[in-house]
Amino acid sequence: MGRSGIQIKRIENIAARQVTFSKRRRGLFKKAQELSTLCDAQIGLIVFSSTGKLHTFSTSSLALFLDSIPYRLGKPEDCAILHEEVAEKNRELRHIKGEGLEELGIEELAKLEKLIQRSCARLRKIKDYKHAKLITGLKQKGCKLAECNKRLKERMTEAAEVHTLENQSSPLAMHTSCFQNNNAKLDTSLKLAY
Repeated sequence: MGRSGIQIKRIENIAARQVTFSKRRRGLFKKAQELSTLCDAQIGLIVFSSTGKLHTFSTSSLALFLDSIPYRLGKPEDCAILHEEVAEKNRELRHIKGEGLEELGIEELAKLEKLIQRSCARLRKIKDYKHAKLITGLKQKGCKLAECNKRLKERMTEAAEVHTLENQSSPLAMHTSCFQNNNAKLDTSLKLAY
């Protein structure tokens, strides 16, 4: 009995999908290694799993491999331009951090100062907006709590009034008050005669 081929479609079972991904990725990397060895080819593979995990394979350093792609495609000037732009942005970032400022002239320092002032103004504006939003939220929460507190006080006052009325109208309370009134009229003091 021959082995039947599987239908190529998305595997719905998550565990089975992860197992299949792991096995097929290893197989793909093994085939890439064999192709590189047999044909003396430069090979680089980049694979992202469904969870976003990165898996790579290259016959040389992946960074060197990726850097060599523009040259292999016949556009070395594009790569040189990109490298120069990256270097310039890295210099600007160092300057913003306050590093390497000695190499700058007066005009460049003035431009950097204006850039930092604009950045600080934007930061202050965003910070102020977030503080105002937070304060508004806290005020609303305070109003709700004050209203809730007011309702609780009203309920406690009503409950106290009901409790007082119930105590006054109970038979025991009436008997106690009558007894107290009668005792006030009776003189229970002890008098000694000679």
